[in-house]
Amino acid sequence: MKHPFLKDAEERFRKSLSVCNEELAGLHAGRATPALVENVKVNYYGVPTPLKQLAVITAPQSNLLVIKPYDPASAGEIHKAILKANLGLGVQSDGKVVRATVPPLSEERRKQLVARAKDICEQAKIAMRNVRRDINKRVE
Repeated sequence: MKHPFLKDAEERFRKSLSVCNEELAGLHAGRATPALVENVKVNYYGVPTPLKQLAVITAPQSNLLVIKPYDPASAGEIHKAILKANLGLGVQSDGKVVRATVPPLSEERRKQLVARAKDICEQAKIAMRNVRRDINKRVE
């Protein structure tokens, strides 16, 4: 039987790690993946909603994402939300379907992605360090 402190610590470590993994999945390395945009918040009837709940996101080509909203009227809001997220994607909308083109990586963009990945990992390390410190305080 595990001690309650250990259960709590394990759960909090898993949460920190899963947040880190989700954020790292959102970085693109020259390939279009649905994870790039699935957590973008779209203003859907006044409620910020993750894009993955509003549309089917597919990657038919290595540099293209096709986003088909369940409600075609929300295509405009999806278009605006992706542009506002500043992901560096070329976004086009025909009123029913939104297409996002992933540009090839430049040297500058690679450096930005590396810096962002380091920042994401550093935040996860800090969160885990805080969990460990909290558990140690409770044990003492």
